[in-house]
Amino acid sequence: MRQAIGSWLSGPRAAAEEMGVDFGYRGERLGLPEEGPGSIAPFGRRVAAIFLDWGMCSLIAYGLLAQGRAADVPNWTLLVFTVMVALTVGTVGMTPGKRIFGIRVVHLSGRRLSFPRAVLRTLLIALLLPPLIWDRDSRGLHDRFSGAVQVRA
Repeated sequence: MRQAIGSWLSGPRAAAEEMGVDFGYRGERLGLPEEGPGSIAPFGRRVAAIFLDWGMCSLIAYGLLAQGRAADVPNWTLLVFTVMVALTVGTVGMTPGKRIFGIRVVHLSGRRLSFPRAVLRTLLIALLLPPLIWDRDSRGLHDRFSGAVQVRA
């Protein structure tokens, strides 16, 4: 009984690993290295980068666009964030937050993500649901639909 409850609490991956299934490391199926530049960016860094980007966009929205109306700040922040992410990822492959935390967004082929794909990825991030659902390689639906992967720079 205790073993059944333990496998239920630890999740299906842990239960499968106990039965001998080898999932490999994150990014192995994509042909990425396990460690170092070009490997899958750690989850904590990606979260920190998006919070930093959101904070910068919030300051811009509050200082330049909301004109003293605090109720308008969230809407302006989302607009500034969407434009900033689309432009920066579509041109240089990283946002300011990703640059600080050493993360790049690239196509699965390893090349720069095209601008239309960057816009699609950004619009999916703005919907919020796709980034919250990810696969075993730590790629959210927004990355899967746009053919992107976030790697260490």
